[in-house]
Amino acid sequence: MSTYTAARQSYLQDQVLAASPARLVTMLYDRLLLDLSRAEGAQELEDWAQARGHLIHAQRIVTELMTTLDVDAWDGGAQLHAIYAYALSTLLTASTTRDPGLIASVRELLEPIRSAWHEAATNLPALRSAAPNGSLGVA
Repeated sequence: MSTYTAARQSYLQDQVLAASPARLVTMLYDRLLLDLSRAEGAQELEDWAQARGHLIHAQRIVTELMTTLDVDAWDGGAQLHAIYAYALSTLLTASTTRDPGLIASVRELLEPIRSAWHEAATNLPALRSAAPNGSLGVA
């Protein structure tokens, strides 16, 4: 491993360890959509090994999002879980059928959700400062 690679890995690890929960979710979504774009491009070029690697990583991220989602925390929790389940199933199918259109459909489905998480993470400090005692009133 080169010095640059080691330094970059250390920097990324520090970023993850120091990130707030909201920031971690946005980081996961950013990487998920990057993996989907890369997988789609690799499939279009018929680079099946690269596509498979990116799809596996994307599937791991979706699985992480699914398993950490508290579906009882808010009214939309069950629906978001269903979207994750659909995305995971579709990505598995895209991998076995080598269909970049399926990857594109998942990417298009998740992009607005990523944007919503980014907006929520940006607005979170403002919400805290507006709440009594700086809390959000949730446990």
